[in-house]
Amino acid sequence: MNWKEFKPTILFLIKFLGIYLSLNVLYGFYVTSYEPKPDPLTWQATQHTANALSALGWESTTKEYEEKPSVAIVHNSKTIVSVYEGCNSLNVMIVFLAFVLSFGAKRKPLIWFLPIGLILIYIINILRIALLFLVSLKLPHFLYFTHKYLFTAVIYLFVIMMWFVWIRIQSKPIVK
Repeated sequence: MNWKEFKPTILFLIKFLGIYLSLNVLYGFYVTSYEPKPDPLTWQATQHTANALSALGWESTTKEYEEKPSVAIVHNSKTIVSVYEGCNSLNVMIVFLAFVLSFGAKRKPLIWFLPIGLILIYIINILRIALLFLVSLKLPHFLYFTHKYLFTAVIYLFVIMMWFVWIRIQSKPIVK
């Protein structure tokens, strides 16, 4: 077996794991530094979701819990969903960043692709939380399935789609 032919794959995996693990450690420090309260990004994502829901006609507010890292979305004085730190989209962003940074290094596309990808992940996450709110409100018996499987699959499928776009961008020759 010729190891040279596997060198690009091995280097990609080493870079990916290094970036992924490093960013996850930083994320862990970030989240735990706010305990027992929710981190600012979780609060912000929940607030943006409540604002979007209110703009669409489902008057909503947020309520921060003092004793747990969660922010509730309240509708008609009732908590409909609680958003925990894992729902702030940062974990998904870390996976996205690790892949893109590990796969290629064309600087010009990287400058615009990373911010657009991160913003789109955040927007899709807001949409995901809003849809979970609606499922909880209208079809509460489907909440576990939609949260655990359906919407998790949707957001990761989006990230995979973004990876394919990145691979295509990296495989095109640079035009000067």
